[in-house]
Amino acid sequence: MANALPVRRSLRFGPAAPGLALALLTAGPAMADVSVVDEEVLSSVDSEEGSFRVVKTVDGLDFPWSVAWLPDGRMLVTERGGHINLVDGDEVVRLENVPDVHADEEQKTPLLGGSQGGMLDIAVHPDYEDNGWIYFSYSAPGDPDNVTTDDEYGTATAVARARLNDDGTALEDVETLYTQSPNHNPGRHYAGRLLFPGDGTFFLSIGDRGLRAPSQDLTDPTGSIIRLNEDGGAAEDNPFVGVAPGNLRPEIWSFGHRNNQGLALHPETGELWVSEHGPRGGDMLRQVNAGENHGWPQVTFAGDYSTGAKIGIGQEAPGVTPPVYWWEDSRAPSGLAFYTGNDFPEWQNNLFMGSLSRQQVHRLVLDGHEVVHEEVLLTNELGRIRDVRQGPDGMLYLLVEEENDGVYRIEPTD
Repeated sequence: MANALPVRRSLRFGPAAPGLALALLTAGPAMADVSVVDEEVLSSVDSEEGSFRVVKTVDGLDFPWSVAWLPDGRMLVTERGGHINLVDGDEVVRLENVPDVHADEEQKTPLLGGSQGGMLDIAVHPDYEDNGWIYFSYSAPGDPDNVTTDDEYGTATAVARARLNDDGTALEDVETLYTQSPNHNPGRHYAGRLLFPGDGTFFLSIGDRGLRAPSQDLTDPTGSIIRLNEDGGAAEDNPFVGVAPGNLRPEIWSFGHRNNQGLALHPETGELWVSEHGPRGGDMLRQVNAGENHGWPQVTFAGDYSTGAKIGIGQEAPGVTPPVYWWEDSRAPSGLAFYTGNDFPEWQNNLFMGSLSRQQVHRLVLDGHEVVHEEVLLTNELGRIRDVRQGPDGMLYLLVEEENDGVYRIEPTD
C-alpha cells in the first residue's frame, strides 16, 4: 500500500502487458487544476417532456469514472488514472492511501496501445452513517503466479473498502474484499460497476477481459456479474453454490456477459438492470436474474471488430436469456440510473443511460420488461458520458470521461 501526500486545493465556491506504456499509480499531484464551479454550459435543452439546462459543478478532473455522495452531501469522484477525490464545499482533496492500480499514464485505449484499467467505480454503503464504509473497484496489478496462460503478466478486476480518516484527507482501514482470479491479459473489459441491493450483499460486474470464451466458463468469474457479502466472500444463496461438479465459482450471479458498464435497481421492483457493450455494434440493455446465461460469445447481435464477421451461433439459443433491448449500431453504453426525483415528473422511473462513443444520454421509458420509447439527449454536446447518477438533491449528474473535464448537473430551466 503506497502513501502519498494529499493534494488540497482552494477552489471557487459553487453549489498490462509488457510493451504497453502502463504504470502502477497511486495518489499524487494533480495533472490539472481541479475546481468546484457553478458554470452553466447549456442554457436550454429541449426534451420531449420539458426543457433543462446543464451546469458544470466540478472542473479539471482527468478522465473521471464514477461519482457517489456521502450522507452529509460531500461528493466522491474517481479518476481513472488511480485517484479518489473528496469534494467538500469549496475544496477538493485527493485522498491518500489509495491502493495501487494498473493504469495507463496517458489514458490511451487498448487500440492505441493503452489500457482500460485504473480506478473505476465508487459506492457508499447503505448504512454508512453506522459503519463508515466506502467501496471502490479498480484494475489490480497482476501477480505472475496467477496467470494461467503463456502471458507473463495479467491483471484483475478488484474491489476494496475503506473509511475516511477524521480530517478527510486519507483512506484508512483499507481492505481488499475480492480480486478476480485467474488474472488475465489484455488490459480491457474490466467492467467494475458496483451496486448494493440492500440485503447485506453487493454486485460487481466483471468483463470478459477481451477473451470471450471465459464468459461461458463457470470455473472462471470472467464475463460475469458476481454477488458478494458486504464483508467479502460469496453470498451463500448464490445460484451455483453447491452445484455439481462442485468446482463452479460460488461468487457468480449471472454469466455470459461481455462488458457490463452500468448497473441499476428498479425503484419499484428492485430488479437488476444492466447496460452491456456488444462488439462492433449489438450493445444491450438487460434485466438480470440469478443463474441466467446471457449468451456471450455464442449469442450475439454484431460482428467482429476487424473482419465484421458474425460472432457466435446467432441471436438466440436454448437456455440463453435475451436482452430487453439492443442497438444495432454501437453506443458503448455506460452508467445507468433510474430517475426518481421531483423536478421532472414526466421522467419518473425512466432509465437514463450514458453513451461513450455517441456522446449521448438515452432516456428509456419502460413498460415492465419492454422499452416502449427512447429519447436521445445531448448528442456531442458534452463529450464521452461515462457515468449517470441521481444525486441526493434529486438531480441527474453526468461524468464526462475526457482529459481535464468533470461533473455536470441537469437542472430544470425554471
